[in-house]
Amino acid sequence: MAESITVEIVYARPDVQDVVQQTLAEGSTVIQAIEASGFLGKYPEIDLKKNKLGIFAKLAKADTPLRDRDRVEIYRPLIADPKEVRKQRAAEGKVMKKGGGETEA
Repeated sequence: MAESITVEIVYARPDVQDVVQQTLAEGSTVIQAIEASGFLGKYPEIDLKKNKLGIFAKLAKADTPLRDRDRVEIYRPLIADPKEVRKQRAAEGKVMKKGGGETEA
């Protein structure tokens, strides 16, 4: 008799977080868990060629084997590039900061 594992599959949108617990055969992969979850039919915006995948907030490949009680996460694409946002904030900060440079005589 084959051993089984229980994993959680998670997908979050801005308006809702969906969590499904699934029992799979030991040795199942990330992609098999996602397919078993039903999320691909429920959320057509999920594109496994574009969406990154993870196990407990660490990036994982689709063919990564799972262990009992793993949490498989499907990440949405970023809306803004974090590096670009930091650059913009730094530029705004330089314009807004006062003092230091000029002194009155």
